[in-house]
Amino acid sequence: MASKLRILVACEFSGTVRETLAARGHDAWSCDFLPTTRPGQHIQCDVRKVLRRGWWDVMIAHPDCTYLCSSGLHWNNKVPGRKEKTEEALRFVQLLLGAPIPKIILENPVGCIGTRIRPADQFIQPYEFGEDASKRTGLWMKNVPLLTYGLRFPGRWVRHKGKLVERWSNQTDSGQNRLGPDEDRWAERALTYQGIADAIADLF
Repeated sequence: MASKLRILVACEFSGTVRETLAARGHDAWSCDFLPTTRPGQHIQCDVRKVLRRGWWDVMIAHPDCTYLCSSGLHWNNKVPGRKEKTEEALRFVQLLLGAPIPKIILENPVGCIGTRIRPADQFIQPYEFGEDASKRTGLWMKNVPLLTYGLRFPGRWVRHKGKLVERWSNQTDSGQNRLGPDEDRWAERALTYQGIADAIADLF
């Protein structure tokens, strides 16, 4: 087994990544404004307060994608104040990527991080790690190797606009997300799939 590392899982309240790393013997802590929904080592505060040099060997960061992902950027010129929130979110991403921590992985859906800060080092899909879901996600790495893909989960084949296309359980046949517009949608979309959490843990 690799040596025990002190790992910060930033902007996580579900505890999925934290507990997966803890199960491998690491001293893993999650940090978020919200309380953890899963018992474990959790710091409830602004993560900026715990980005201290020497405290952490690794950080896995999951910044809120609301104002960063491509699916919402078209609102920036329609909703007053939204463009400013995107700029604030980008500054937060830059702060995380520049944190004084030796090894960093930052994940976010496809959006403006790649065009405004730097391109992602790797793009992944949950189905590439055994999950019945599609959600193209970018990974920005610092001193960390790329994730190794697992056993691919085969989707269902449907005909859309005259073509056969592959879809997964979180998608309609047209490719839209199945989650309804309820108040918990953001929390469900923020969860890390277990297959991806396992692949991250395999790096350490």
